[in-house]
Amino acid sequence: MKLIDVGINITNKQFAADYRAVLARALDHGVEVMIATGTNMHESKLAAELAQEFSSCLYSTAGIHPHDAKEAPDNFIAQLQQLFTQYKNVVAIGECGLDFNRDFSPRPIQERIFEQQVELAVELNAPLFMHQRDAHERFKAIISPYQTNLSKAVVHCFTGTESELYDYLDMGFYIGFTGWICDERRGLAVKELTKKVPADRLLIETDAPFLLPRDLVNKPKNRRNEPAFLPHILKTIAQERQVDELWLAAQLWSNSCDFFNLDLKPC
Repeated sequence: MKLIDVGINITNKQFAADYRAVLARALDHGVEVMIATGTNMHESKLAAELAQEFSSCLYSTAGIHPHDAKEAPDNFIAQLQQLFTQYKNVVAIGECGLDFNRDFSPRPIQERIFEQQVELAVELNAPLFMHQRDAHERFKAIISPYQTNLSKAVVHCFTGTESELYDYLDMGFYIGFTGWICDERRGLAVKELTKKVPADRLLIETDAPFLLPRDLVNKPKNRRNEPAFLPHILKTIAQERQVDELWLAAQLWSNSCDFFNLDLKPC
């Protein structure tokens, strides 16, 4: 069984001391490809460099997360474009979007930085890796005018409602699920929604080092999530959808390759 983790924050400081070992453990657990998420200019560049170094298993995205929107340099669009065009393993624009839950950046700035990245993805014909928390209506209002011109887009780490899910599916978006669905306190409703996503628009990710699955047996003492735990998320979704794990793994591999335009052998 081979898997692709479509969202890991390998540039996060929690991985600074042992990221090589983290990648090695992922490979040992069948996670053969990982997408390193870019969340600001520094980490987008670092992710691109790591993807170049570990080119056999690592790709990356380039973007400005809504938390970091207030720190975006004036020329960030030109910098993102340069990363996407000059680094072979940079395969999407993002993580970008809106987060009205924590509001680490003022909402008007979040909205402007998000829309500029959407426009860049359209210009580059690039996949778009998106984030949305407690901002569905504004998110939808910003993205809707561009949806028909987007190559592909995913709402990653989906934690929304059934109504929000169907809005995104109607817009043609892919949906990414994380270990959130393994949380009996807040993730049960989202886990049930994994059955509602068409098989060819389903993606899975750990969002490591965040969102360690709460029902994981033998949790690490440091409580840090890793891409090696992606098979647990696969198993949870396979059980919820009542499908074979190997079949689902092959479908997810195909979906991920299609979304990020990865020229990899079929699972």
